[in-house]
Amino acid sequence: QVQLVQSGGGLVQAGDSLRLSCAASRRTYSTNAMAWFRQAPGKEREFAASISWIGGDTYYADSVKGRFTISRDNAKNTVYLQMNSLKPEDTAVYYCAGGPRQSNYPTAYDFWGQGTQVTVSS
Repeated sequence: QVQLVQSGGGLVQAGDSLRLSCAASRRTYSTNAMAWFRQAPGKEREFAASISWIGGDTYYADSVKGRFTISRDNAKNTVYLQMNSLKPEDTAVYYCAGGPRQSNYPTAYDFWGQGTQVTVSS
């Protein structure tokens, strides 16, 4: 079993930056890929970004490309999501997830963090 513990988030104004962190209790083959998803009220959970522990390949949703950066610190088993130029439409609960391979589908991930609220005011 793998535990993912998130930190960061909060209330910011449009144009501000935030960094989310996701610490994994351990790294295994079953969590070779890490991702961030987000879910706004009344909407489905949507993919934001993903990264692999090995190689560090990254993928981004078009809605966040150029503004968000996903990164990892293998020594700390931690994945980060740096969010810049935040917009009100970025408001959502953000979840980190771990799975065997990168995908933009939430069903591909087996382990999930507890979620953290990000609210961007206009």
